[in-house]
Amino acid sequence: MKLIAHRGLINGPDRDTENHPDQVESTIGQGFDCEVDLWFEDSRFYLGHDTPQYPIDKDFLIKHKKHLWIHAKNLTALYWLTTTKDFFNYFWHQEDDFVVTSKGFIWTYPGKALTDRSVMVMPEWNNPELHNINKICYGICSDFVSKIQLTY
Repeated sequence: MKLIAHRGLINGPDRDTENHPDQVESTIGQGFDCEVDLWFEDSRFYLGHDTPQYPIDKDFLIKHKKHLWIHAKNLTALYWLTTTKDFFNYFWHQEDDFVVTSKGFIWTYPGKALTDRSVMVMPEWNNPELHNINKICYGICSDFVSKIQLTY
């Protein structure tokens, strides 16, 4: 089971550290993958959920690409991801039920049906206690991956 830290978070929501490059590196260092929100503006890369917040460079993305699930947040980020020769795992979505990532996984909105290629996103939205989580999926993306890890 692939455990993906939503915005690099492992122990619950934290607006002060989500998408922060140091948080992402720490989380990857603990053995988790990370979903990050990527912006590309004025020829620069940024991480941040609602706005481009933390500047990063391409080397950061390349260094961690095996562990990143990149949510393109604007058209220029999505365009760059589709044209670079580096094969990142990325996607674009709003509130779609299902989105296919660039590596063929099904990014699945909370509460929707799952397959063995699905990533269950934010199970805590439907199951705050995180018990009896459906294990028939490729991975889980959550703010609580450290707690979920204990159940597997």
